Order: sequence, then C-alpha cells, then structure tokens
Amino acid sequence: MLPGANETQRIPYGSSVADRLPELIHGPGALVLRRWVRVDAEILGEAVMESIEHLRPWMPWAAHEPLSVVERRALIGEWERHWLAGGDVVMGIFVNGSAAGGCGLHHRIGHGGLEIGYWTRSSLLRCGIATSAARLLTEAAFARADITHVEIHHDKANAASAGIPAKLGFELIREVRDRRDAPSELGLSCEWQLTREHWDRLHPRPPPGA
Repeated sequence: MLPGANETQRIPYGSSVADRLPELIHGPGALVLRRWVRVDAEILGEAVMESIEHLRPWMPWAAHEPLSVVERRALIGEWERHWLAGGDVVMGIFVNGSAAGGCGLHHRIGHGGLEIGYWTRSSLLRCGIATSAARLLTEAAFARADITHVEIHHDKANAASAGIPAKLGFELIREVRDRRDAPSELGLSCEWQLTREHWDRLHPRPPPGA
C-alpha cells in the first residue's frame, strides 16, 4: 500500500476512479512515479531545498520556499483533493525509493490534452531522470482514450528543458509571449506537442497474436 493510501478512499460527489489520472507508474529498473501524499512532506522538502538554487530561476512556485512541514502537508492535501475530483496529478520521481524530483500531468491546455511538468533534484541532474519521467507520463496520458495530444511548455531561456521534448519526438508548434513568472525567464513560452497519431508511429503496437 502507498503511504497515506487510506486517505484516498473517499470519492467526492461527481468524480469516479475512472476519471482520475494515475497515481502510480512503474518505469524501467528502480524508477517509479508516485503521487505525493502527506507523509512525504519532509522528503519532498529536503529534495526541494537541496535544489532550490537550481529551481528558483525557472519555477515560479520556488519563490514561496521554504515551506514549513505543516504548510507542505497542507499543499499536498490540496493536490490530493484536486486529484480525487478528477483534476491534475502531482507526483514524485523516485529512484530506489529516494526522491529524485517531481513531475505531473495537468489539465490546463484544453479538451483532449494534458500538459507535462517536471523537475529534477540538483544532485541527479543530467542523469536522464526527467526524460524518463516525461516518457512515462506521455505513455500514461495516451493510455486514456480521451487524450489526443500531450504538451510540454518551458521558457525559451531554459535550454535544459528544451532537450527533453525534442528527445521524445515532440514538435515545437509555437512560441508565444508569456508573463515572466521566474527570475531567469525571458517571457517567451516554447510549446511542444505530441499527438496520439505521432506517438503511435513512434511506438507501433505489435499485431494481435504476435
């Protein structure tokens, strides 16, 4: 059982288990994506604070750090409520059981689409962790019949983030003016998209009985 799994049994009115994005995704080797739960507050805080100088230039939420354990538990509780109601899922990236970063699937690009977000713990940068997490999230998104496209957005100045969608076959479909929400941003959002049709061409399914 996941830590805190007993807290997820209440289903709010108007939602169903089928509406929810996945809370647990197993990757290759020791890689696991798992929804953050309240008992993760301290390990999440440790990963964030170790990485704060790396995160602050690019992640608007880093401006609110450091959070207390109580504040972080409340934030995780808010994520959980949204997920239970069929909204976004905010997940930890775990390698051998240790927190290696965070990621998520977000309903903020309109009907039929999900946006992927990710960050990596500073001590594990350039190990391919964010790329692997984004690949798993893309697979999970297209496992849903209602999803036709997946997107990754980043500020144009964030060259490290740009490499991930390019590796996974996403296409840069537009650059649009955006607010500068973090110190190092240019205010120009690069928006990458991968359609279900393109994903299926990149990852053809074996014929039945093969």
